[in-house]
Amino acid sequence: MILAEKIVQLRKKVGWSQEELAEKMNISRQSVSKWESANSIPDLNKIIMLAEIFSVSTDFLLKDDIETIDVLNEDTEAGVNQINLEQALNYINNKAKVANLTTKGVIFCLCSVMPLFLFLAMAKANQLNITSSIATALGVVAILIMISIGVSFFIRTNHYESDLSAIENENFELAYGVHSIIKEQLQKFRRTYNLRLSISIFLFIISFAPMMFTSIFIDGSDMHLLMLIVMFIIIAIGIYILTPVSSKYDAYNRILKEGDLNTTKSKRTKRAEKLAAFYWPLLTAIYLGWSLWTMSWGVTWIMWPVGAVFFAALVGLMELLNKEEV
Repeated sequence: MILAEKIVQLRKKVGWSQEELAEKMNISRQSVSKWESANSIPDLNKIIMLAEIFSVSTDFLLKDDIETIDVLNEDTEAGVNQINLEQALNYINNKAKVANLTTKGVIFCLCSVMPLFLFLAMAKANQLNITSSIATALGVVAILIMISIGVSFFIRTNHYESDLSAIENENFELAYGVHSIIKEQLQKFRRTYNLRLSISIFLFIISFAPMMFTSIFIDGSDMHLLMLIVMFIIIAIGIYILTPVSSKYDAYNRILKEGDLNTTKSKRTKRAEKLAAFYWPLLTAIYLGWSLWTMSWGVTWIMWPVGAVFFAALVGLMELLNKEEV
């Protein structure tokens, strides 16, 4: 049985059309048609992808004298899931979707104070006859609304929990050839990741510049409040650029580690996630309480950059306390 006949047999066995197989391999239907009519032969990478998608060996595909389908899943260890190429790619795509939702939630929470600063700036500039009391009331309402929207994005990430659990929470091994394909994709993606990481770090560094120069060269608390808004916008842009690519980069590396749940990095990540789930809501509550008590919204914002540095310090302290695990 030649390669063309084996592709037809395997495709029909799983009930796929040529279009469906072409979509899974990111090629045109015409390419699949040419393979099945023996007018062309897949290159080595496509052979490996076919082997992974159909869970057969490359020997079965390439050797005409082998006509019995030898499924690779039979050698999988007990209690270890075998992840094929399609599952690996779905995991990466789902991690990207989760990252997009998380990014939106973080940005809404981060920017929730911006309407307050805007209203206070309008009050100090005597625009639209807004008093400080009205500005504060409107700003607090905006904070609560935006944080609620942000939390809704976080909650929606639970939709993907079951799709990610096979790789995130269970031991697994990659089917034959998947490691090389994912590694190749990671190499191509690394350039995008490095570029966006550099841009986001640059934005984080310069985010305080507008506020600093305004404080030095311009008098007027209304301008200071407006520059605070600019600062938060720059930080939000940096987060929007960084978070999705970081999540996708981590997804690639998670797959290539083939299910090692006990790595030091994995433990560190889980500890940081548990701390963040408690720390940031607490910081938000303290910020709102302090600001409403003192009504010094132009001063209490300093909690956020200080809180971010303190969070990094806490993560470092946790690593020192758990150094025996390293």
